[in-house]
Amino acid sequence: MGSIAQWGNDLYTGKRSIDFIGRQKQWYAVSAILIVLALVGFFVRGLNFGIEFRGGSEYRLSGVANTANYEDKAKTAISEAGIDGNVLATVIGGNSVRVQTVAAGERNDAAKASLAKAFGVPQTAVSASLIGPSWGESVSQKAIQALFVFLVLVGLVMAAYFRTWKMALSSLVALIHDLIVTVGIYALFGFEITPSSMIGFLTILGYSLYDTVVVFDKVRENTAEAFGSRRMSYSAAANLAVNQTLVRSINTTVVALLPILAILVVGFTKLGPGTLLDLSLALFVGIAVGAYSSIFIATPLLVDLRRGEPAVAELAAQVAKNRGKEGSDRSTSGAAAPGATARDSGTEASARHTSTAVLDDHREIAPTDSLGRPVHKWATTGPRQQPKRIPKSKR
Repeated sequence: MGSIAQWGNDLYTGKRSIDFIGRQKQWYAVSAILIVLALVGFFVRGLNFGIEFRGGSEYRLSGVANTANYEDKAKTAISEAGIDGNVLATVIGGNSVRVQTVAAGERNDAAKASLAKAFGVPQTAVSASLIGPSWGESVSQKAIQALFVFLVLVGLVMAAYFRTWKMALSSLVALIHDLIVTVGIYALFGFEITPSSMIGFLTILGYSLYDTVVVFDKVRENTAEAFGSRRMSYSAAANLAVNQTLVRSINTTVVALLPILAILVVGFTKLGPGTLLDLSLALFVGIAVGAYSSIFIATPLLVDLRRGEPAVAELAAQVAKNRGKEGSDRSTSGAAAPGATARDSGTEASARHTSTAVLDDHREIAPTDSLGRPVHKWATTGPRQQPKRIPKSKR
């Protein structure tokens, strides 16, 4: 723990530094690959919407003693009931089975009886529910409206708080990046999207925004100091801000992900599909992606947007000029003066040698004042030991 704390302290003080801004093309390339994969998932595999969105019949069988080959049993039972359509079967809580298919209509009772026989449970242990697609359609519309309102409000608040639209735009790009990548992961792996997942998607946007605001607040503080002192460029000050908030971002993300991971493990192994699992899965994926965008996307994009501003360009030019001047001064001071001769160098070397010899012999060195003139030894022992002054009238 001590080494981690020291590493974080070195990042904060600038003793160590990770070049987040200078490597922005690498981070953009990684994000571009993730977005391309997400789009492949959208258009090739498609989103796996839950029954709440597509509509259909759902059956839940409780007290199932043997869940082996549950998928084949469910498909056979639904087919024997005369229902033609896709069948999705899932084990819930170890001894319960959920079966989803197209709307059964008048064949609902036949499907219940067939499922009860296939899984060896009484027909009373089978519950059925019919869900229309209009409800899921309404939820989707409301979610899209909420997302639009959220993005507009976020842009206005960020622009007002940071007093620049470029910070607001960088934040919005990071938010959209998080949303696309998160939903793309759902598409690639075939995770089911339910109303709980939609709630999770909206929640992760707020978390990602919080992390971005923390980083941007430090960026604003460092860049304001850079414009005042003229000793650091805008990109260097922004990079320092990301380094200073890196440990905090990592700690916050890990602390948030650990309990969600515990819920995921329990959900997958014990509870099965449900609201808790759907919500925790969306939060886990979204928080991890949001931490990435806050560090690797938002701030580098902000620097790129402001790089062409006259004040930022002038600051960078002045800092580069000052660094060149300091390097020239150091090289000049390290070399001999242009008018110096070999004799002068020899004299200086002799003086250094003599001084060293005197010190080695422990001889008493006569005290001197600030101009190098000799001073009486009593002058350094305090006012009481100094010779008394004689008035002019008695001289």
